[in-house]
Amino acid sequence: MDQPQPHTEHASQVGELDHPGARDLLATQTLTRLAYTGPDGFPRVIPIGFHWTGDHIIVCTAPSSPKARAMAGRPHVALTIDTDQGTPGRFLSVRGEAAIEIVDGVPDEYLAASTKKMDDEQARQFEAAVRSMYQQMARITIQPQWARYYDFGAGRVPGFLLKLAQGNPEG
Repeated sequence: MDQPQPHTEHASQVGELDHPGARDLLATQTLTRLAYTGPDGFPRVIPIGFHWTGDHIIVCTAPSSPKARAMAGRPHVALTIDTDQGTPGRFLSVRGEAAIEIVDGVPDEYLAASTKKMDDEQARQFEAAVRSMYQQMARITIQPQWARYYDFGAGRVPGFLLKLAQGNPEG
């Protein structure tokens, strides 16, 4: 096992998006858990499909959805992407700012996100169904401003846990 490595707020703000483990999660996982602030000031967390462009995380939804309305007024968001099977303890945590654009039809990013694990026939059927349902969609582009990749099995743990494991709970 690799030597545990602490991760602190002072590390590169988004550089960890380039870590091979982070890139793997961005490419292979179908869902993120997206956190945003609702109109009542309370946090919300929802599972949602996502697409990674290499620079931005894209999620799409109906323009009338509560999340689209909430993020239009409060664009700061957080999300986590983790493994859905196999290797526990690997996850990517991201904070960023959301920009919403209402587009006609179904964005390519929505189809890419939704069909990651479908075969060609399933993807064709899904695309036909959503194109008949949505005349417009909200394309939400998240600009990462901070990111951390953790892999507990490889010793990539938060700094406070490393200090605790080393017998220094106060840091």
